[in-house]
Amino acid sequence: MSSSTETSRPARAAAPKGDDGIACYVYGIVPEDVDISPDAVGVGDPPGRVRLIRHGRIGALVSDVAVDRPLGRAEDLVGHEALLDGAAAEVPVLPLRFGAVLTSPEAVVGELLEPHHDEFAAALKEVEGHVQYVVRATYAEKWVLREILAENPEVRRLRDRIRGRPEDVTRDERIRIGELITQAIAVKREADTQTVVDCFAPCTVAAVIRDATHERDAANVAFMVRMDQEADFEMVLGELRREWADRIDVRVLGPMAMYDFVTSG
Repeated sequence: MSSSTETSRPARAAAPKGDDGIACYVYGIVPEDVDISPDAVGVGDPPGRVRLIRHGRIGALVSDVAVDRPLGRAEDLVGHEALLDGAAAEVPVLPLRFGAVLTSPEAVVGELLEPHHDEFAAALKEVEGHVQYVVRATYAEKWVLREILAENPEVRRLRDRIRGRPEDVTRDERIRIGELITQAIAVKREADTQTVVDCFAPCTVAAVIRDATHERDAANVAFMVRMDQEADFEMVLGELRREWADRIDVRVLGPMAMYDFVTSG
């Protein structure tokens, strides 16, 4: 098991061609003895019915996709993640990246399950009883700007210099203010991200710090959580929300499949 980034999102990848015009879309790897709900569906239009292709102690969650239909719509990604997240709440699962397609069930066995059988089986044991949560924290804009002004004399001086003056004659000062604010937020983000990691350390197994996706991101951290510690995780989450209150908005995504903690395709 090794760290990885979020599931990739290829632009509009075409499925490899099967002999009958149908290919196998592969969602992830699970133990061979799991039961698939008869109403489980995944990607496609209409969504394909999900089934399990078994080999030894493992199996691949798959559904049929038409080879003449490109993948990459938002609905496809939603279907991919919904299927994996639902499975992860019940059984250990190794999520494959979005867009993993093989030509046939035989190819799923011969190119994926058979050559990686022991590796996948070991990884499934390692993730059994665990799920992923992602903690996203965002600065309240007015609050963070007030704090930066209070802490940074140069920002205050430049703000006073441009007050009441036209934008075209204060362009350089405004650019400099923007640079200083960006730098200040980056410093705060590093400290607040570490606070998030430290707060959840007692009730999590591992953490992956994700890249910021917005200029006001305070933290973006994925956690591996044992299912028997989910209540502890929720308790820490509540404490953090109360501590940061109006300063930072804290949201959580999950439970979900462990996209950030396993690499399986």
